[in-house]
Amino acid sequence: MDFETKIYPQIGGYGRYNRMVTIFSWFPNFAVTLNLFCDVFYTLIPESYHCKPDPSLLPWGFLPSNFSKQAYLNFTIPWDEESGGLSHCELYRYSNSSNVTDNIPREKVPCTKGWEYAKPAGLDGNFVTEWNLVCGNYWRIPLQHICFMLGWILGYILLGTICDWLGRRRALLMSVSLSGLLGVAVCVSNSPVAFLLLRLSQGAMLAGVFLSSYIARLELCDPPHRLMVSMVSVFFAVFAELLLPGLAVVCSDWPVLQAVATVPLLLIISYWCCSSVFPESPRWLLATGQIPQAKKALQTFCGRNGACLNVELFPAETLLSEIDSVYGDETETEYHSILELRHTRVIWRNGLILGLTLFIGTGIQYCFTRNLHGYSSHFYFSYFLRVLTGALACVFLCLTVDRFGRRGILLLVAIGTGLSSLLLLALTQYLRGGLVLVLSIIGLLSSQALAMLSVFFASEVMPTVVRGGSLGLVMSAGCVGMAASSMMELWKYIRIYSSACDLYCLVFPSPVTTVAALWAW
Repeated sequence: MDFETKIYPQIGGYGRYNRMVTIFSWFPNFAVTLNLFCDVFYTLIPESYHCKPDPSLLPWGFLPSNFSKQAYLNFTIPWDEESGGLSHCELYRYSNSSNVTDNIPREKVPCTKGWEYAKPAGLDGNFVTEWNLVCGNYWRIPLQHICFMLGWILGYILLGTICDWLGRRRALLMSVSLSGLLGVAVCVSNSPVAFLLLRLSQGAMLAGVFLSSYIARLELCDPPHRLMVSMVSVFFAVFAELLLPGLAVVCSDWPVLQAVATVPLLLIISYWCCSSVFPESPRWLLATGQIPQAKKALQTFCGRNGACLNVELFPAETLLSEIDSVYGDETETEYHSILELRHTRVIWRNGLILGLTLFIGTGIQYCFTRNLHGYSSHFYFSYFLRVLTGALACVFLCLTVDRFGRRGILLLVAIGTGLSSLLLLALTQYLRGGLVLVLSIIGLLSSQALAMLSVFFASEVMPTVVRGGSLGLVMSAGCVGMAASSMMELWKYIRIYSSACDLYCLVFPSPVTTVAALWAW
């Protein structure tokens, strides 16, 4: 029984109750984004830091009181020509002598007393400064981000399947409850290992919150409203990103910021007590054969939308009687797995292509933000520019997708992403700073539009009965792209491939235009 043409119009269409539920489905997007981008502030390395001077390494006759602070630092810490400042990871060790002159024998040694840090952006202290994750321990920062993204990957795959088996409402409530509890646990973590494991687990639950709310929102809308409703949810995410730096300044300490970011998740648990603000999807109930529950849900939507169930779909037949005649009294509930998609070549191919475009759209953003750092090293410059381009990409999709079609715009932004990256890679040394900035902004805008449209397109083309699992697989590919930059940083640190970042930016854009063009053809 076709839901769009035979059922949806008879329960009031996109009526006032559907609009109210849609509004409540936007709030999880705000909460998830707040917790996702807190990681940026937790792992941000301060712009300036150096070893703490160790008096035991100085000559016997050295008196710090005879020197200014800067002279004392210059005497104890080597100057790094590459960074243009004091060395981050080394101290001078002098031979035991009572004569303090410039010709005293000395050697460079690793830091022995810890580090002194400038204030990180927003916070007074974070994950890096609390556990000294610099120099020899720097590898733990990209590892933490990789593990956080691994949690999201596992969450999208596992909780996407649970979303298809237990329903959108139950998946949301379970995910948001566990993510709230794990968020509280992160606040009291007392070691890097505990922090890493708790963030991994919370990432998995946050993925479930995002996925279940995204699917439920999509299934409550008719096709003409889907794009706008999905893009408004992006603006909720943009608002969370804009709010986050201010929250970091106010909170000043990372456990306090984590607690504040967890509060919206705890508030969403209230959906458990009021099923009317986030009901189960009638579309999913019908697709899985849960007829009594589906009829009850349809009656609720019909009544709250002000429609009348006595209006006939066909002569002498009402909506509920039509459902009874189609499904019968002995219809068994039937759940499906994403493994069944292997028999549907078109859907499987579309899923693979959209997963690849999402992977590239999220992963290549690292290349463009790296160029922004070259233009201005200030953290907030690249942060707010990335948020602004995300908002502009959302506006662009709102204005073009319904008019020119999903596939055409997807091809356009894919080509824009690939060309921007290739031009920057090949011609950076010949371009002026302003042109590099413009190409980087165009690339950021195109890549974010590519990622948004890939998710939206995938959610539309996947069947209702496996929409959670299949969309979860596509979005897990996007998380692999988000983790790719940290993998490059980790590989670069352990010197497996010293030019990994350049290879990364070279390889990423090429498949975008090729795959998108083949698909359009």
